[in-house]
Amino acid sequence: VQLQASGGGLVQSGGSLRLSCAASGIPFSGYGMGWFRQAPGKEREFVAAITWDGDSVYYADSVKVRFTISRDNAKNTLYLQMNSLKPEDTAVYYCTARRFGVPVTSKNDYWGQGTLVTVSS
Repeated sequence: VQLQASGGGLVQSGGSLRLSCAASGIPFSGYGMGWFRQAPGKEREFVAAITWDGDSVYYADSVKVRFTISRDNAKNTLYLQMNSLKPEDTAVYYCTARRFGVPVTSKNDYWGQGTLVTVSS
């Protein structure tokens, strides 16, 4: 099983980035998917999640309106569109998969390796 996150980088405050997570080794359309992040010196926290069919999405209060989670089951890929980025969004972003339910907690089946997002002020 592999969850390969990409799309991170350095961006100025107010800018945008789009993260992708390519999944392999699992029946992607059978999994709820999500994004978590971990800032330096802080615990990993929930960012966004989406049901297997994309019908329902969930967001942390800190990213609502600014971030959009989506998925393409035909491409086995999860996305996170991040707009109006703030310095406090700086973190390593991880994608995660959960076979039953939606990954809104950290108790999930699989995790990717993470991609670093740095937002400069």
